[in-house]
Amino acid sequence: MARPRVIVVGLGPSDETLLTRSVQDLLEGSEHVVFRTLRHPAASAFGDAESFDSFYERFETFDEVYEAIVTDLIMRAQSGGEVIYCVPGSPLVAERTVELLRERGEIDVQIRPALSFADVAFAALGIDPMNSGVRFVDATEIGARLRGPGPLLLTQCYSTAVLSDIKLSVDSELMAERPTAVILHHLGLEDEEIVPIDLDEIDRFSDVDHLTSLYIPELRTIGPAAEDLVDLMERLRLECPWDQKQTHESLTRHLLEESYELLEALENLSHAESADVGIDEAYDHLQEELGDVVFQVVFHAHLAAEAGQFSLTDVFDGVRLKLIGRHPHVFADVTAETADEVAANWEVIKRAEKNRTSVTDGIPSALPALTRFVKLRRKANAIAMAGPTILDLQEQLQRLTGELSVFEGDIMDDSVSTAAGERADLVASILELGVELAQLLGVDPETVLRQRADRLTASIVEFE
Repeated sequence: MARPRVIVVGLGPSDETLLTRSVQDLLEGSEHVVFRTLRHPAASAFGDAESFDSFYERFETFDEVYEAIVTDLIMRAQSGGEVIYCVPGSPLVAERTVELLRERGEIDVQIRPALSFADVAFAALGIDPMNSGVRFVDATEIGARLRGPGPLLLTQCYSTAVLSDIKLSVDSELMAERPTAVILHHLGLEDEEIVPIDLDEIDRFSDVDHLTSLYIPELRTIGPAAEDLVDLMERLRLECPWDQKQTHESLTRHLLEESYELLEALENLSHAESADVGIDEAYDHLQEELGDVVFQVVFHAHLAAEAGQFSLTDVFDGVRLKLIGRHPHVFADVTAETADEVAANWEVIKRAEKNRTSVTDGIPSALPALTRFVKLRRKANAIAMAGPTILDLQEQLQRLTGELSVFEGDIMDDSVSTAAGERADLVASILELGVELAQLLGVDPETVLRQRADRLTASIVEFE
């Protein structure tokens, strides 16, 4: 006994003049025909045909509409043996109900292809989709950020709200060139419109409806920019004698130097924002230094790929997955209301991930002493190991400064330095209390000490 089936036919992108002969014959010879929607130019040629248009009013979301349509079609096929299901455009292009029918697997699904909106769009634009590498994008599912590269052909641009979401998903103000777009409206009909337009103006197209699409010829975003940098790195390794000689070890000092230059750029930005002077120049400097550090990352990843170990893709995926795992309060059901709770959860997760017996595992002993002490204090805070209070620090500082009188007149010159003995213990205690105070007051001791070093540098230069 034959399985019940749904024969899906496409109505093409325009009126009945673009219907295929086989589709016309099938519709004229069948009694069990239902349209997904009669809001299509070709549907008017079939009189008062039955449709699922009422489902769009009955349900709140498109997903609910499509699920209901598929369930209804399966029931019709099971009771009548066969049903002809008509969809706009081509059944094989951007037709979610066809995907759901195939996934359900309860009936046979046959497809009768047709012209899609893409065919007439490419004809109107005068482009070859193979040569240009066009990507199809559902405009209702782009999220907060439209991903490049272009060209892009966006479907489901049925309202000004959708067009506005597209515009907001591209931060064109930060791009060197403002992206352009082409509105494709009622293609193949007498009132066809092909409107070149600035991307920031697309939601001002007032005639938008279910027969509107959008073409974006170029959109440079993070993806293509990163790929181009990787391609450049590969060429440098092939053609540049200096780059060919480099190893992970030889690049170490460059990474350190670039990191310090980046830190300086961040400090310059902070100073510029405080003084409200030279902010644009400071950001330009920061952009350049960030690029230098990124290139070091790309270089090391490329060397690892040459050794058959990992690629930059693995680096990106690895840190993304790690961060998802370490933010269960965002991606899972863990609750964390404060930054301290987040830090505590973070330590527990890291210990489990790396099979560590202590939160101090993984802190390099070769770190600069100030940085290492700050990091250890943060680890202690994360496991609720109580430190001194402001009152404790005040009392200890008063006691320690009182002990300084013992060394009055006992001033050493630069030729003598000691790391042990009473004076070393006293200085170490004062430094420790200073760092503890900085932690309690939310001050980064490294940053403020660097600022004081800058001030001392200026004083020395002025004195000279």
